[in-house]
Amino acid sequence: MGNGGLRERKKARTREAILREAFRLFRERGYNATTIDQIAEAAEVSPATFFRYFPTKEDLVTLDRFPPLIEALQVQPPGPPVTVLRGAFRTAFDSMTAEEIVAGHAREVFAATVPELVAANLRKSPGLLRETSEILAVKAGCDDGDPRLRNAMGAVFGIVTLIWLQWAHDPGMDGPAEVDRALAHLESGLTL
Repeated sequence: MGNGGLRERKKARTREAILREAFRLFRERGYNATTIDQIAEAAEVSPATFFRYFPTKEDLVTLDRFPPLIEALQVQPPGPPVTVLRGAFRTAFDSMTAEEIVAGHAREVFAATVPELVAANLRKSPGLLRETSEILAVKAGCDDGDPRLRNAMGAVFGIVTLIWLQWAHDPGMDGPAEVDRALAHLESGLTL
């Protein structure tokens, strides 16, 4: 493997070190009491390096785009929106390591329990929803402004959001499996 692969692995390790130390400090001191300088020092990087990876402290725990889902959505076969989204969530979780899922869960706990982060995630969600809608419209063979597409996305993301909130309060939950079960239930018509 050339220098490009080595460089990418080093970037991934640095990013993970920043995230790991940030969450350790958040647990110990609280989100609001933890500074960027403290995170950088704990991760053994300079504040300038921190800012290359995360423009703000908020960016450690907010998501304006979920690359594994977008990539998984792009490779799904055409079909009804709920089926395509269920397959994409399954593929996205399958592409992640257990450590990445645990780290994502830790982010979700903070995102669901710190009011400033709930608001930040709401501000950032339109980009993800727009990108998802555009890809999903092609997969479903409809216009991305079709109200049926909006309704299907609303149902799926509503369910996923409720599971994320539940998972934030129940760390023993298998979040990816629960998402799949819930979307299977939606796909089947929500029969009781």
